[in-house]
Amino acid sequence: MKQYLKTATSALQQSRQIIHQYFRQSYTIENKADASPVTIADKSAEDAIRQVIMSNHPDHGILGEEHGIHNPESSYQWIIDPIDGTKSFISGSPIFGTLISLTHQTKHIMGIIDMPMLDERWIGIQGEPTLLNNNQCEISTVQKLQQAKMFCTDSNMFSGNQLECFEQITSQVQLRRFGGDCYSYGLLASGHIDLVVEGCLQYYDIAALVPVVEGAGGFITDWQGKPLTKDLNGLVVAASTKELHQAAIEILSAVDR
Repeated sequence: MKQYLKTATSALQQSRQIIHQYFRQSYTIENKADASPVTIADKSAEDAIRQVIMSNHPDHGILGEEHGIHNPESSYQWIIDPIDGTKSFISGSPIFGTLISLTHQTKHIMGIIDMPMLDERWIGIQGEPTLLNNNQCEISTVQKLQQAKMFCTDSNMFSGNQLECFEQITSQVQLRRFGGDCYSYGLLASGHIDLVVEGCLQYYDIAALVPVVEGAGGFITDWQGKPLTKDLNGLVVAASTKELHQAAIEILSAVDR
C-alpha cells in the first residue's frame, strides 16, 4: 500500500499543477453526451494521472471519467475523477476535488479526496484510519435525523419519487445545505457534517469516497443499504453512525428501484 499511495501522491502533484494553471483562467467549455461540462483542465489532469499510474504499475487497469477504460481484466483497477465538481471549477469556486481510488478484486482498498485549491487531502486505506493532511479524522456521533447536518450537491440529482424521499429526509434534519460534490464526504469524515444524500452519481464519483468514509468510522451505501459497486444505480447515502444511516435508509429505501 505504501507504493500505491506513493504513486497516487505523485499523480496528484502533477494534477494539482495542471488545475492551478487553468483555475479562473480562460478556456473552452465543452458539453459531453450527457450535457455535463468538461474542460482542458479535466482532460489534461486525467492524462497526467494516467501517465504516472501506467509508468509505475503497467499491469494495472484504469477507469477514468474522461478517457475511459484501460486494461479492464486486471485485478487492480485505479478509478479517476480528475475534477469532481467541474461546474464549481468553471464558476471559479474552489469547492471541487480530484478523486483517485484503487480497487483489488472489486474491494475498495484506497481512496483519496484531494482539494487542490484548498490544500486539503483525505486519504482512506482499507484497515487504517482516515487521515486529513496526516491527521486522523474524528467522525461525529450523531444518531438521529433531527440532530443531523445534511449536505447534497444539487436537488436536481433526483427524479420521480427520489425527490419525494429526499424531501422527507430534509424535513426531519436539523440543517440542509446544497453544494460540495466530493468535499461533503470529506467534511463528513472529519465530523463537521453528519449525512450526505445524493443521486445521479457514477462509479468514478464514489469509488474514492468509500475508503475515506469507512476509514473514519462512517457508513456509505446505496439507498437500499447495499454496498457501492461499479454497477451502482447512482443513489448514495453516507452517514456518520450506524443508527443515523439506518434512519435514513428507512426513508430512502421506499424509492422506486
